Amino acid sequence: QVQLVESGGGSVQVGGSLRLSCTASGRTFSTYAMGWFRQAPGKVREFVAAISASGGNVDYAEYEKMRFTISRDNAKNTVYLQMRSLIPEDTAVYYCAALRPPAHDYYSSYSYEYDYWGQGTQVTVSS
Repeated sequence: QVQLVESGGGSVQVGGSLRLSCTASGRTFSTYAMGWFRQAPGKVREFVAAISASGGNVDYAEYEKMRFTISRDNAKNTVYLQMRSLIPEDTAVYYCAALRPPAHDYYSSYSYEYDYWGQGTQVTVSS
């Protein structure tokens, strides 16, 4: 069992930055691929970014590649999402998730593949 706790959300103006953190319980964090997803009011949950267990492979939603950076620190059991140049469309609840990879350094953009989810952290971008 893995428990995930997100933090770092908040309110920011257009063009601002935030860094989200997600800390996992347990000793097996370094074996999990991690992902960030978000859900805006009235919309389906969507993929934001993913990172493999080693951190060697990353993936981003196409519209975020230049603004968001996912990283992880396995010694701290933490995955990060650095967000820059935020726009109102980034307003959502952001969730981190953990996936037991079926292959070495696997990662996924599909929410159904993830095994554990955090409770989410709200990000609000105002103009």
